[in-house]
Amino acid sequence: MDIFFKILLIVLTFIWGSIPFGFILTKMYTGKNILVLGSGNIGSTNVCRVAGRRVSIYTQILDMLKGLIPVAIILYIQGVNTFFPDYYVYVIALSSIIGHDFSLFLKFNGGKGVNTTLGASILLAPIPVLVSVMVYYLVKLRFRYVSLGSILLAISLPITALFIYGESPVFYYLLSCTCLIIMRHIDNIRRLLKKEELQ
Repeated sequence: MDIFFKILLIVLTFIWGSIPFGFILTKMYTGKNILVLGSGNIGSTNVCRVAGRRVSIYTQILDMLKGLIPVAIILYIQGVNTFFPDYYVYVIALSSIIGHDFSLFLKFNGGKGVNTTLGASILLAPIPVLVSVMVYYLVKLRFRYVSLGSILLAISLPITALFIYGESPVFYYLLSCTCLIIMRHIDNIRRLLKKEELQ
């Protein structure tokens, strides 16, 4: 029964992460299909291009909550009893991120996972998250490319965690997050190399 319940929570977290807030909000506020506009991505950056800054901020907050809420719930439960093993919170965090990246509601297409990763990770690794956000803004300020900032943000997460926590579960969790973000940015990397990337 316990294993069934734990698997059920993982599945529910994946479904929660799959909700395409960028697509929904853009449709609601503008009537436009974000999947065929701008970069075609449902993340807050493309939402800003298509629907404006206000809708982009709403999307960013909701995408972060996709990761934050499930992690906060599991950490709370772990704090009051030992029903979940220590590693389980990382599985839940990854489930929300993978749900966002490969949305059940968009034929397993989705966003790049940056905001959901930050939301899922802020309670698990606050210092690496804060360092990565600083890296993002410095890169964006210097080079103007959101995608480049996001890629270097992702790379800085496990590097910072390694210095702070060593080869711990949180390091390997963040390393997994980095791999997912880079994988979702493959097309952006190609465009950056060709100097064809959108800013």
